[in-house]
Amino acid sequence: MAKTVISVEHLTKQYDLGLISSGTLARDLSRWWARVRGKEDPFTRVDNTNPFLNNPGESILALDDVSFKVEEGQALGIIGRNGAGKSTLLKILSRVTAPTSGVVKIKGRIGSLLEVGTGFHPELTGRENVFLNGAILGMNKAEVQRKFDEIVDFSGVEKFIDTPVKRYSSGMYVRLAFAVAAHLDPEILIVDEVLAVGDTEFQKKCLGKMGDVAGEGRTVLFVSHNMGAISQLCTRALILDQGKLHQLSDDVDMVVNTYLASGYTESNQSLWTSGSSLIGQPFFQLERLSLISETGEEIIGSIRNDRKTFLQIKANVFQLVNNLLITYKVFNNLNQLIYMSSSIDTKVEQWPELTLGENILRVPIPPNFLNEGSYTIRVSAQIRPNSYAKTEVIRDGEASFSFFIEGGLSESPVWTTKREGILAPILIWEKV
Repeated sequence: MAKTVISVEHLTKQYDLGLISSGTLARDLSRWWARVRGKEDPFTRVDNTNPFLNNPGESILALDDVSFKVEEGQALGIIGRNGAGKSTLLKILSRVTAPTSGVVKIKGRIGSLLEVGTGFHPELTGRENVFLNGAILGMNKAEVQRKFDEIVDFSGVEKFIDTPVKRYSSGMYVRLAFAVAAHLDPEILIVDEVLAVGDTEFQKKCLGKMGDVAGEGRTVLFVSHNMGAISQLCTRALILDQGKLHQLSDDVDMVVNTYLASGYTESNQSLWTSGSSLIGQPFFQLERLSLISETGEEIIGSIRNDRKTFLQIKANVFQLVNNLLITYKVFNNLNQLIYMSSSIDTKVEQWPELTLGENILRVPIPPNFLNEGSYTIRVSAQIRPNSYAKTEVIRDGEASFSFFIEGGLSESPVWTTKREGILAPILIWEKV
């Protein structure tokens, strides 16, 4: 039977909003004295008479009655939108901060990387910080020395190992900090989303190392917004939303799909309706934009990049204009234009023929084309001058919505996660 190494029971963390004035020590002593006597924490609920709060009556629950267990050798992925409580949970597990209520039981030595420079002293060199981190983890000098060359080689900062880390870039900080946390044999490795600071090559090395750590029977807790990394590395996953535990399962793909499809992601709307936004007046008004499956159903949530998907445009035409055209553009999360498509891209006889009243147009989003990530579609209606050289937007503004591509997928047994690059086309190689 697998051994439980982390047990979290009814974990709650409350933060009081506003400024806290002097008297912090008295506050902490009051809480300690209440625990000693078995009394309720006097600061669990905000009291308007509380003298330590300059802005009484306001508080938030960063974690709200969270309970779960992690067994030895499991790799647990923790996902959720910004502000869901992920980092607060890791800080409590790493003993950086104390819970307001609840119990956390941990068996084993913890190596944690919660933010850039965790556990580093800026005035010390990289070499000195390696030994400092080893001491924090409870290792003696000889143990750290045995791992030192491996740590430096993995980090790639050997040229700067005797330079004070205050002169390191954020990427160098993360490289060395992760190398220390992963190589000094912690029974439990906790990693927050700091790996996003590193370059792509180093992120791959980190994921590989975490996979090795989990494969050796040690436990990994991993917070990431990269669903491909979660699916690739983790054997279990949970969703946090507004401090509450919404889902916990050994079926990682199911948890990831739930997260992507249930609106937990901020940019996963996959739909636009006109409301009061009359885009396209006076000849043409956009009414509804949505993603449509091959069977004609609207897709709410993420779409797989190996599935046939269509952008569906519903619009009203008030006056027939021969040189009216519609364009959609796809942008990535850096607002870079990935590609565009227009209703006049093909030969003239293939242009869609609009009629008065409601029109429904569909245009494909190529399968095996977009890589995993968040994208925005922007649709505009335009009048094309006879010269074909210039277009004029009928009315300022564009209709737009965001969606998430899941995959980097293909039929290959190798490419099951996000591929490098912005696009992810699947091309056939032939020997000639």
